[in-house]
Amino acid sequence: MRLDVLLGLVGKSRREMKYLIKTGQVTIDGQRAASYHLNVDTGLQEIRVEQDLLRIGQETYFILNKPKGVVSACQDKEHQTVVDLLAPVDRKDRIYPVGRLDRDTEGLLLLTTNGPLGYQLLHPSYHVTKTYEVVVNGPLLADANDFFAQGVVFLDGKTCQPAQLEIIETGDEQSKARITIVEGKFHQVKKMFLAYGVKVTYLKRISFGPFHLDDALPVGHYRALTRQEIEWIKTYLG
Repeated sequence: MRLDVLLGLVGKSRREMKYLIKTGQVTIDGQRAASYHLNVDTGLQEIRVEQDLLRIGQETYFILNKPKGVVSACQDKEHQTVVDLLAPVDRKDRIYPVGRLDRDTEGLLLLTTNGPLGYQLLHPSYHVTKTYEVVVNGPLLADANDFFAQGVVFLDGKTCQPAQLEIIETGDEQSKARITIVEGKFHQVKKMFLAYGVKVTYLKRISFGPFHLDDALPVGHYRALTRQEIEWIKTYLG
């Protein structure tokens, strides 16, 4: 959560926040906080206000292997949601998926109660990469790598940033590849391949920034972050 929200939970007014920040009385892991707009987590950082250690504001983080047919939402009247896949004890009031995967797309999805973190991971200025395994209904020829590397122009005229394509196998009726993008436009991967001239028939996200989908995590299951992943989260805080 944002530092100003945390300070508000312990009864500090906006005027008091400014004073405490200015006078160096708010510290994060021993360093003076530069602003009350920082994203913080008392479960991962030592946050002190006037020397007092704050304990509230601990956030939750899960990695989910999303199945096909489940929607990336907190609630839906017609379909099962990714939050529905969580055990009742883990369905915190504010937990939500970071970004979206189409209902027919599988793979890695991060769920958290840390709203600012989701914003940072999704904002184009942070250039967080996303890698997908793709199956398409036609050939990927020698020109495909350059086509995606130059930035694809969609059929509606919109342009997306350059993407990295790795062709795994190609055939007249089906090809397999991995593609890495740095944006998250609506149906982006599907539209990119349509612009090339083939249709995506299978799509699975295997990485999101520093997070990777491990083979040991079954489809529809989720897990808490590893110690290394927690360290990665800390690099995005603030």
